[in-house]
Amino acid sequence: MSENKQVLVADDEDNLRRVLKAQLQHDGYEVHCVPDGEAVLQAMEEHHIDVLITDLRMPKLDGMQVLKSVSERFPYVPVIMITAHGTVDTAVEALKLGAFDYVTKPFDRAEFRTVVSKAARTRELSQKHVSGDPNERGRYRIIGQSAPMHGVYDVIEKVADTPSTVLITGESGTGKELIARALHENSSRKDKPFVSVNCAAIPSDLLESELFGYERGAFTGAVTSKPGRFELAHGGTLFLDEIGEIPVSMQVKLLRALQEQQFERVGGIKTITVDSRLVAATNRDLKASIANGGFREDLYYRLNVVHVHLPPLRERPSDIPLLLEHCVHKFNAKLDRSMTGFEDAAMKVLLRYGWPGNIRELENVVERCIIFAEDGEVGAQHLPAEVRDSDGELGPGLVAGISPTPGETGLKEAVREATLKLEREFIGRALDQTGGNVTHTARLLKISRKSLQNKMKELGLRNH
Repeated sequence: MSENKQVLVADDEDNLRRVLKAQLQHDGYEVHCVPDGEAVLQAMEEHHIDVLITDLRMPKLDGMQVLKSVSERFPYVPVIMITAHGTVDTAVEALKLGAFDYVTKPFDRAEFRTVVSKAARTRELSQKHVSGDPNERGRYRIIGQSAPMHGVYDVIEKVADTPSTVLITGESGTGKELIARALHENSSRKDKPFVSVNCAAIPSDLLESELFGYERGAFTGAVTSKPGRFELAHGGTLFLDEIGEIPVSMQVKLLRALQEQQFERVGGIKTITVDSRLVAATNRDLKASIANGGFREDLYYRLNVVHVHLPPLRERPSDIPLLLEHCVHKFNAKLDRSMTGFEDAAMKVLLRYGWPGNIRELENVVERCIIFAEDGEVGAQHLPAEVRDSDGELGPGLVAGISPTPGETGLKEAVREATLKLEREFIGRALDQTGGNVTHTARLLKISRKSLQNKMKELGLRNH
């Protein structure tokens, strides 16, 4: 693994802490030690702990209290209890409350090593389960660990196995169909059809027959009867993408079909009843469309039972490196290449870019870079000119609010001022995403904690 697992040892005996630390470090772990229960919770906040080893009897907070707090706040971290022979029954009770395992004093070194190894492996597998794929970091086969994406995951978890209609909004290229598929695949309908319709791709005069089907002779060319997408999705999920493109004349029939789960084929007189869960998506502002008469208000409220908003890529920059890593793996396989990633200079450009086409644009950029770059790392010179020369969302100046005039400001001074403002904004966003946790922010930015603290002091972000 590229990074050693971090283990936190909590025990009020100095000698035991030293022995355990030496053994764990010998086994390749990064080890942190604390003497009491309160220090455990503080260390859990400051470090990215993978396994917690805690004594059952400690001052301030005992092991059971620590277990309860850690289980609530860090549910994926395995907790190993240390116990004396006389308190084994209590340790067993701790297992019932969610502890991973327990070891008894005095330790058998081989047994202890096995328990810790199993716990670390369990933690690794839980992270892969959350990701859905070893090459991705996120959930439901969706890549993203930023706070906005965790909000999306929470909604999916709560509503996936319900019959409620879901409206997914977001800019083009943000991955709305992935959300729709996640809702379907995590529901009791997962073994039934998932039928996707891009409403913008179907001519308005053909949309009704596409959705509801038609009978033989209903119009010129209808030589046979044909079921529509609603029928094909019976028992499963119907995904209507770009629903804002449906003409108002069709919206009335769609509303009735949603409300009653009934309709007639074009040219038919038989009422057809279906059981399909509807998920709709749009990149339009439907409320604005309602105001100008382009979308029915009653249909909007029927669709918007549960709302999922996918943030644009520029609002979750911490997910960009994860997406880039996934795309490199994907296109290496597709193009039979062996690119290893992006040089620091290229990564800075990609993090600064505004990504108006979102994830779809990012995939195109990575594929192009892998085609034209040599094997190894992608440099800034390999990036498309529109990415390399753009300031993204920061506007036409070097950064927002800075548009220096030659003669008034020297080049070095202008670049320094622009760089400081960009660093201040970027670090500020990262701090917001981690709730102000300096250690987690340093990991997010891929710099040391000390470097981040110095930079925060320099930029006046100490009390951010």
